Amino acid sequence: MQCKLATLFALFAALLAPAAHAQFGSGIVYDPTQSAHAIQQIEQGSQLYTTAVATRNQIVTMYNLAHQMAQMPQNLAARYRADWSQWTSLQAPGNTYGNMSALVNALNYGALVNAQQGYTNAYVQVQNYPSGSYSSLDSRTQATVANQYATSELAQTTTTNTLATLGTIRSNSQAFSTKLSNLESDTFSTDSSQQTEAALLGKINSATLLQIHSQQDTNQLLMAQIQQQLATQKQQIDAQNRAINNAIYFQQNFSSTMQNVTGGVSNSIHAISLSPTGR
Repeated sequence: MQCKLATLFALFAALLAPAAHAQFGSGIVYDPTQSAHAIQQIEQGSQLYTTAVATRNQIVTMYNLAHQMAQMPQNLAARYRADWSQWTSLQAPGNTYGNMSALVNALNYGALVNAQQGYTNAYVQVQNYPSGSYSSLDSRTQATVANQYATSELAQTTTTNTLATLGTIRSNSQAFSTKLSNLESDTFSTDSSQQTEAALLGKINSATLLQIHSQQDTNQLLMAQIQQQLATQKQQIDAQNRAINNAIYFQQNFSSTMQNVTGGVSNSIHAISLSPTGR
């Protein structure tokens, strides 16, 4: 090593040392400062070369790893691809009296207008209570009639909204299925551009968003189911409360009612006994 350094030293001394005139004659004069500087540059060059080689090896290793990670197993799709159930459009088996079209359209395409029209055409509609007859009723009977109308209108509201929700979900199901198929194809693709880190993160994010949208549809269906349960529960509560009210009314008015009945019977008997035919 010392021999090599001495040789390099002599070479750089000859190239870099400034020309000087010796005291006797002319020639190259040895300059220790310049020689040390030349040796330092040689060592720095050697270090730069070693660093460059190490960097190159690291880059090659990272490239090989990235290339290996970008290779999708050839049989991954065959091992893990699976079918799932899809929403299909409803087909009415018959429309004998022409009152099913709007209802089927509501279930296929949604829209509250379609749902309301379908309800009007296919469901039994409650008739309006005659205003004159309603006003002639006592307050207790009026309250009962108003309660029954409220129950019917609540059932109509929840039913039409449920029809619209189901139709909207079914209408959007085809586009949703297409997005799922695209995501599945990209996931199982052997194309290296689909297996990069950025592409993988993009697919993960897309899958998360699709899952959120699917959960949103599920929540809407659960909400519609709860609304229908509320309508049914209202009917049960109304019937129970009506029975309690009838029992209370009977308890409060039993004596007067019986007096009216017995008094009416007595008057009838007395009238019969006084009539010519009753003598």
